[in-house]
Amino acid sequence: MNAIEVTNLVKTYNDKVAVNDISFTVEEGSFFAFLGANGAGKSTTIEILCTLRQATTGEVMVAGQSLGTLKGNEHIRRSIGIVFQQNLLDDYLTVYENIRHRGRFYQQSKKEFEANYAFVNHYLKLDDIAHKRYEKLSGGQRRRADIARALIHRPHILFLDEPTTGLDPQTRRFVWNAVRTLCQETNMTIFLTTHYMEEAAVADKIIIMKEGTIVAEGSPESLKAAYAADELIIVLKEDAELPAELHATKIGERYHFQLEDTRDALPLLLKLRPYIASFEVIKGSLDDVFIRLNEERRV
Repeated sequence: MNAIEVTNLVKTYNDKVAVNDISFTVEEGSFFAFLGANGAGKSTTIEILCTLRQATTGEVMVAGQSLGTLKGNEHIRRSIGIVFQQNLLDDYLTVYENIRHRGRFYQQSKKEFEANYAFVNHYLKLDDIAHKRYEKLSGGQRRRADIARALIHRPHILFLDEPTTGLDPQTRRFVWNAVRTLCQETNMTIFLTTHYMEEAAVADKIIIMKEGTIVAEGSPESLKAAYAADELIIVLKEDAELPAELHATKIGERYHFQLEDTRDALPLLLKLRPYIASFEVIKGSLDDVFIRLNEERRV
């Protein structure tokens, strides 16, 4: 079953096409990454999915309801949680007060709120900040509170718009461990945008946007296989010369051999063994995929 279905979505502003006839699905309970450089159309697409912006043409289903009708939009808003890049909580309220205020938007009784608060506290460990005013929190503490706000009504789909930008590595790791555990244990669908390719690498499916269109989609491994090359990099012994029949790209003192597969390094290493001072094999990464797709000229 799909949590999100997008069919021939188009969004134009006057003469500018921001989203150009895209179609994709997000499976329920999956971890989905939506990537693209600034201006690629991903933010506009997310705003449409979250009922914040109206599509020009196309069909969108979110949480089993059609986007664009009064009833459908209301159902969608109750079915999603959103963590924006900017902070939305009240500086002068405590974390607990902010989240309690958010719970009132969904007409939660005190009993319902306390149960849902216990749910978010389990994943985000809020006890140390619950009674601190939001303005007094560090960046990482604020992000935990922001995510808790988005989860207090226990949505079916959680949208995360670059949620760890500017956070230190330890806090980023905590946030992603919490989000992945949440996805695995509750079957919540996670819809992520990020500039950190290592975060997207754990997604079930990735879509990459460019200039309003989808230029690639698939699992992290399938995208790396299609668009990223593995490399063997060697440094020669002093006074050693590379055999004439072997061709490599030299960068400084390092010789780079592109590989179809990491295992192709084995016969090369056997040939080069007498000449090698050191070597390393580097697998293609999602960074390579992203860079290649954004550098390629569109036909």
